[in-house]
Amino acid sequence: MTILTVRNVSRRFGSGEGVVHALRDVSFDVEPGTMVALVGRSGSGKTTLLNVIGGLDRPDEGTVHVDGVEVTALDEDGLAHLRRERVAYVFQTFGLIPVLSAAENVGAPLRLARTPAAERESRVALLLELVGLAGHAAQRPGELSGGQQQRVAIARALAASPRLLIADEPTGQLDAETGLAVMALLRGIVESEGVTALVSTHDPVMMALADRVINIHDGRVE
Repeated sequence: MTILTVRNVSRRFGSGEGVVHALRDVSFDVEPGTMVALVGRSGSGKTTLLNVIGGLDRPDEGTVHVDGVEVTALDEDGLAHLRRERVAYVFQTFGLIPVLSAAENVGAPLRLARTPAAERESRVALLLELVGLAGHAAQRPGELSGGQQQRVAIARALAASPRLLIADEPTGQLDAETGLAVMALLRGIVESEGVTALVSTHDPVMMALADRVINIHDGRVE
């Protein structure tokens, strides 16, 4: 049983002599409830691969299935539904809405899903507790440290109970100690929430915490 199936995925940018092969015939499977570290130097194709898996980009060849859904066959409405219900993102730059409080940021996906207010508030409170920020619910991003902002971003990503969490260098903007805390949090969330996490990283600590490491070099999985 797999939660993620990537088959023969290739992605090119440009044409002619200037073509860049970002991904070259990439194939792998990921089992549910695991944390997988995607490792490779800058320009190796990690972000392109994550974008293809999450439906933010389309491959030139190949297929991607997430939780039994063929991502590569979906139209824009289908992709929007996928990202609301099955796949969530955590970005290196946090991506929080500056004018909203921590609680409002976490609850934003639930508002989009028209979750009833009482249920939404309960889920937000639970998630802020999970990431250790129960006492910071009313603070805006600008009033939080980088590590706290990334914790809010993780809580927001988990709001709609996704099956797959995609994190693109989630500790890239953080100091070593804070990054370690965020990585340990992600590891704990995989175990407590049963979510599957695919995390791109350069950090050897994250690799050590992962159930599996996938190395990518020049667009190919090694």
